[in-house]
Order: sequence, then structure tokens, then C-alpha cells
Amino acid sequence: MKHILIVDDNKANLTSAKTALADTYKVTAVVSGEQALKFLEKNTPDMILLDINMPDMDGFEVLEVIKRDELCDIPVIFLTADNDAETEQRCFDAGAQDFIAKPFVPAVMRSRISRILELEDLRKSLANRLDEKIREVSDIKSKSFRDALTDLWNRAYTEEKVEELLREGVKGALFMMDMDNFKAINDNYGHMAGDNTLKKFASTLVKYANDNDIICRIGGDEFMTFVVGDVSKSALSNHAADIISDMCYYLDEECKFETNSSVSVGIAQFPEDGNDFKTLYNAADKALYHVKQNGKNSYHFFSDQHAAENSRANNSVDIQQLKEMMCRTDPGKGAYMLEYDNFHYVYNFIRRIVERHDKDVNTVLFTLRNDNADVNEVEKAVELLDRAIFTSLRRADVSTRYSSRQVIVLLFEAKEDGGKVCAERILERFQKMYNGDLVFDYDIVKMEGSGIMKRSPADRTTQFVP
Repeated sequence: MKHILIVDDNKANLTSAKTALADTYKVTAVVSGEQALKFLEKNTPDMILLDINMPDMDGFEVLEVIKRDELCDIPVIFLTADNDAETEQRCFDAGAQDFIAKPFVPAVMRSRISRILELEDLRKSLANRLDEKIREVSDIKSKSFRDALTDLWNRAYTEEKVEELLREGVKGALFMMDMDNFKAINDNYGHMAGDNTLKKFASTLVKYANDNDIICRIGGDEFMTFVVGDVSKSALSNHAADIISDMCYYLDEECKFETNSSVSVGIAQFPEDGNDFKTLYNAADKALYHVKQNGKNSYHFFSDQHAAENSRANNSVDIQQLKEMMCRTDPGKGAYMLEYDNFHYVYNFIRRIVERHDKDVNTVLFTLRNDNADVNEVEKAVELLDRAIFTSLRRADVSTRYSSRQVIVLLFEAKEDGGKVCAERILERFQKMYNGDLVFDYDIVKMEGSGIMKRSPADRTTQFVP
């Protein structure tokens, strides 16, 4: 039942109004503006019938107070004996929905009250629907700015927000971070392990961030944090060191990954290293590259770039330190898995060894011959072949993907017959892991010092020439 508050200093009018409305509505009657405001402090009626002419505080003054706070949406109908045009206009200007002339005509009063309440219900319904749509749009917009795997902000949102902060002159530091040897985790332990590692990376960044910091997954295993505020270099160093330490513990102790994976961090500060996002991003990226080129598993400030170079020029590292630094970049047991762009360097290095020392090195090219296979099925098969290669071969052997359907393997110090045995062992292990219909075959050629690969008479000619 709707609740109506009636405010009138004339008790006869109150009685008349209550009699007309009591069968349909819950009615509360008060005799002054002060009583009405006191009642409204703890109650929210659905409508207020408000007399204009009252001593001490008239109806217009009461309505002015009501309109100041959260009660302003309660519909108000003025009660007045003055039904001239000027009074009517003043009622509407004050914010009333309608007015009822005295003496009351019960049927007219009920009709006007019913109409206003129906309109108010419609207004509330439309307002609720609008709020719901706004929330839906907001959720959709928020999701469009979020990374699906980690729920961190994506690069587009981060770039926009950081640029906005920089324009406002807000000091801060941009952290560029990525996982070292992350591909080895996917190759050796599967993509679920890789995804869990990325989620852990994200939660670690959140753990050490403040409420105002902006945390982002750029893509793949690359992340970014904009640390907001005039933070000291020492505090930023601790921030980076904490992230690296937590992730190394997770990778080495909790997961027991044998991939020597770690985290590298590049840091650029505003305004010292750049006045806009692009400049700051490039500076942080260069600092990250410096870490990747100097042992990984550490952090570096862009502002220290030249100082670090000078330091290396004037200082030396002992052989044990060098060994430990280089070992951190080794992806662990099994065949050495490389990106194809880097494979050229290793191939040509081995070719020089073959040329000088006449070593036996065979190249195996695995090829998927099913031309019309589903793309996702092909990717699954090649990933499993990568895993079979890694677990079947020695640390001295090298592997890379040449294309989405071909994988190259270098078998170091393996004669031709031994190469065939290795290739068959790889395919046998692959078949144990894969239950689909796709089939790989392979070619074997012996590496010559010139870099041209010669095939055995029984093998087909391969198309791969580094």
C-alpha cells in the first residue's frame, strides 16, 4: 500500500483528506512544516500533500528543504485555496507535480493522486532500466579493456590512462616485464602450466601494487605496471626485486620447473626518462632489453644505461659469476629449443665446428603431410611433437619450428643410422601422446662444412637451406 504524508495546519482539512484516502492508501497527517521535516528524517513516503499557507514555515519553504537532499524525488502536490494562474505557476516552479484546490473534492483528489503515483512508478521503472543498461554497458566496456586470461588491463586502456596521468603531471615509473624462457614452460609442461604461470605473474604484480597503480598484460608473457607517485629509486628497486623473487620461488620451488625461467624488468621514470607514454614505453623497453642481454633474472633503470656500460668497461667479472649468469639463460634438460630466427646462429656455429673438426651432425626435418587438416589440430600435433623432441633428445641437440607444419632437429655427433633411430624414437613418443589422425614423416641429411646439407640416397630432398 502506498504511503502518503499530509501536511496542513487545519485539522478539518486533515480529517477530510484522510477520510477520502484512507481506504486506498496508508496516510500520515502532521500539522506543521517542522513536524513534516522531522517525520521525513526517518521515513520516506510515496507522496507528500503539502499545504501552502501555514504559520512559521509555509509550504514553499518546506519544499525547498525537501529538494536539498535524497528526498527530492518524492512527488509533492500542493494544497491551496488560491487557484489563480500566478499561484499555479509558482507551484510548478517550486518543483511540485500538481496542486489540489480547497475545499477538496474527494473524487478529484483521488484521481490526481492516482495519476501522479502511476507516473512516479513509471519514472522509477524507467530509471531502474536505465541504470541496468548503464551497468551493462559499463561491464561490456570494462571487459573490452580487460585481458581475458589474467583480468588485468590491456595495453589500449593502459596507454590511454597513463597518457592521461602524464598530461596531468603525475609522477610515476613504468615497469616493463617479461618471463625469461617462458616458451620452455609451454613446450615441456603444456599450455595449462603456461597459463597458470601467467596468472601467477599477474597476481604477483597485483600483490605488490598500490590501489592507484595501473597493471597491464601487454600480450604473451609481457606485462607492464605504471607505479603512480614520486617513488624513490630504492623503493622501485625493492618493488622489482620482490616481483622477481616471488616468481623465481614459484617457478623453481613450487612448480619445480627445470627450465631456468625467471623474470626480467626494465624501469623508466617520469619525467626523467620521457614526457609521454610512447617515449616512456620505449625507454622501459630498452632497459628491459639491457636486462635480457646481460643475464636476465634482474631489473634495470633506463637512467642507469650509460652508467652500467661504463661500469662494465671499468670492472671485470670472475669466471664463476660469468658461469652462473650464463647458466640462468639455459632452458634446462632436453633438446635446446630455439625460435627459428635464432636457430640460424646456432646452425652456422655448428657448421663451423663440422668444417674444422669433421663432426657427425645430422639434420632431421619433420613434416606434416596432411594438407587439409584442421588448423587447431595441426597446432596441437606440432606442440606434442615439440614435447616429444624435447624429452627424447640430449641437451646437445637443437630444435626449432621452421613453419606451422615443419620442425627441424640438429643431432650433434650422431651418425646417419643413429639419426634414424632418434627420429623413430621421437615419432614413437609422439604417437603415445597424440591420439589423432595426423602423421609426420621425416628426412635426414648430413651437415657438411659448407652449410649445404647432403641427403642419403634413400631420403627425399629437403627444402630447408639455412
